[in-house]
Amino acid sequence: MSDTRGRLVLVPNTLDLATSPTAIEQVLSLGALQRAAGLQHWVVENAKTARAFLKRVNEVQPLSKPLQELSIQEMPRARKGSTEGIGADAWEALLAPAQIGHDIGLLSDAGLPGVADPGAGLVSAAHRRDIVVDVLAGPSSLTLALAASGLNGQRFAFEGYLPQDNAERAQRVRALEARSAQEGQTQIAIETPYRNTALLTALIQALKPSTRLSVAWGLTSTGGGCKTLSVAQWRQQASPTLPADLPAVFMWLA
Repeated sequence: MSDTRGRLVLVPNTLDLATSPTAIEQVLSLGALQRAAGLQHWVVENAKTARAFLKRVNEVQPLSKPLQELSIQEMPRARKGSTEGIGADAWEALLAPAQIGHDIGLLSDAGLPGVADPGAGLVSAAHRRDIVVDVLAGPSSLTLALAASGLNGQRFAFEGYLPQDNAERAQRVRALEARSAQEGQTQIAIETPYRNTALLTALIQALKPSTRLSVAWGLTSTGGGCKTLSVAQWRQQASPTLPADLPAVFMWLA
């Protein structure tokens, strides 16, 4: 008997958070837009952001149903200050439409869900329930930034967010720099956009002069770019700053 269950579809979002976004068809393929337009059930990081994304999709590829008729559920979030993770039952409950034959779209606020973005919990639940997972091609800030950096793209590690405490952050950065030197491994970190410049300054201060430091910001959007210099060269720059409203990726290779 054939499997009548639906699939979980990982839908990439654009990376632009600016007020003048890039045309969506310049970032996502027609195939991805068509698949997204046909989905009627969604699990998303933020419902407001998801609706904005679907409106952009609808401008290129009409949605299969009016936006207000789509099922859009937000991913569960751990309670602030709680040390407990999100239970498996909470993720699996979101897969109910797939159990009766409906495909479900998974969408984060930017980039590819599950990679430096929420969503891995739902993907893991789908595998437990033997629900097929499809992933659509689209932008992922980490891979785009790494490709643009000129650093080692054969061996790299994603650290995520660094500590906020200055001393702890400096200690962690130096430990990652030592690992980079020992293993030839590019280290990758991200930060909340309004802290972009603060993290850049901290990295310039903590890393060795010979270490290469690269920053990519707002990739695929107007005003985006990537810059790679040695830390010694960064220190010669006059108060380097980054946009406070565009996501950035920080990479270094000792």
